[in-house]
Amino acid sequence: MKKIGWKTATAIVISNMVGTGVFTSLGYQVPELHNTFTIILLWTIGGILALIGAFIYAELGAHFKQSGGDYIYLSRTYHPIMGYITSWVSLIVGFSGPIALAALAMAKYLGFENERSTAILIIIIIAIFQCFSLKVSSRFQNIFAVLKVAFIIVLILIGISISPSPTNALLWDNSWTHEIIVPAFASSLVFVTYAYTGWNSASYIVEEIEKPKVNLPKALIIGTVFVTVSYVLVNFVFLKHASIEQMEGKEDIANIAFTNILGVRGVKWISYLIALQLVSTISGYLWVGSRVTQATAKENHLWSYLGKENKNRIPIWAVVAHTLISILIILSGKFEEIFIYTAFVLQLLSTAAVSTSLFIKKKDRVLFKGNIFLLMPVIFLLFSFYILYFTFVNHPRESIIGLGIIGAGMTLYFFDKKRVD
Repeated sequence: MKKIGWKTATAIVISNMVGTGVFTSLGYQVPELHNTFTIILLWTIGGILALIGAFIYAELGAHFKQSGGDYIYLSRTYHPIMGYITSWVSLIVGFSGPIALAALAMAKYLGFENERSTAILIIIIIAIFQCFSLKVSSRFQNIFAVLKVAFIIVLILIGISISPSPTNALLWDNSWTHEIIVPAFASSLVFVTYAYTGWNSASYIVEEIEKPKVNLPKALIIGTVFVTVSYVLVNFVFLKHASIEQMEGKEDIANIAFTNILGVRGVKWISYLIALQLVSTISGYLWVGSRVTQATAKENHLWSYLGKENKNRIPIWAVVAHTLISILIILSGKFEEIFIYTAFVLQLLSTAAVSTSLFIKKKDRVLFKGNIFLLMPVIFLLFSFYILYFTFVNHPRESIIGLGIIGAGMTLYFFDKKRVD
C-alpha cells in the first residue's frame, strides 16, 4: 500500500485547521471583548492548547500505531462504548459539521444567492475527487494546501504593510485586565478552539503515514505552529482594518476588513481566494473522517458496510456517508447554531481522548519518557473543562443538542451490541 510522507501529513493538518473558524469567529467575540490584547491572548491560548494537544496526540499515535484516532485511544483505554460514541459523533458532527460549515462559508464568499444549494454542490464535487485513489487524494490535498498557505501569507502581508484603516478596532489600553475575567472571555474560547480543530488530524491516519514515529510528530507540530502564528496575525489584521461596529455578529469578517483596504472591487478577489482555500478544508475533513468511520466499521456490526473499500483502497461508502450527513446538516440548521454545538461536542471529545494519555505507562511511552509529559494533559484538561462549563452556561440549547447527539450514540451502541450477541 502506498503511504504518504510528512509533507502530505502536514498539509492535512493545515488543511483541517485553517477553515471557517479564523474567518468567522471574531464577529462573535467583539460584541463584549474590545481590547486588542484580549483578542490576541484568546488566539494565543488557543494555539498553545492546540500545540499541547498535538504533542499528546503524537505520543498517542506513536503508542497505539493504528489509524482511527479517538476511536482507538478511547476503546483501548476505557471501554468500547467510548470509542463507539466518539466515532458516532465524528460521523454526525465531528467531521461532517466542519465540512458543512466550510461549504456554507465558501458559498457565502463566492457570493451566490442560494448558499445552501451551492454548498451542497461543492461537497459533492470534492467527495468525487476523494474516491479515486490515495495518489489523486494526496495531489488534490497538497495543491490546495499550498494555495491555502500562500493565500494566508499574502493576506497577512497586505494587512500588516498597509496603514490602519480610519475605522479600526485597535485598542491597547488596560481594559484587557477586566475582560479576561468575564464569562465572555471563556465562551469566546469555544470559537477559538473550534478554529484550531484539526491539530490532531494526521494521527487519525497513522497507518497511511510512512515512518509514523518520525513523520507524525513532525506533521502535527509543524502544522500547528504555522497555524498558531497565522491565526494571531490574521486576527490582528482584521482588528487593524475593521471597526467593532462593522464586525459585530457578522460571519464574513475578512470581506469587511479587506473592503476597507481594497475597496468593493478589490475585495472580490480576496473573497474568491478565501473560498478557494476552503476546498482543502472540506477535502481534509472528508479524508480523515472517512478513515475514522472505517476504523469503527471494522469492529462494529451496524457500521460494517461503511468499512468497504474500492479497488484503490478508498473507504468509498464512508466518504459517501460523510457527504450525505454534511448535506443534511446544511439543510437543517443556521450557521451559528451548527458552529456552537459542533465546537462544544468536539471540545468534549478531544478532552476525553487527551485524558487517555494519562494511562500510558512511562516505560511504554515512545516520544516522551520524562514525567514532565504528564503536565501537558493536565493543562489541556483544565482549560477544556473551563471552556465546556462556560459554553454550556452561555449556550445551553446548542450544548444540549450536542449532548443529545452523544446520547443517541450510546443508545445505538447497545442496540448494535445486542444484535451481535
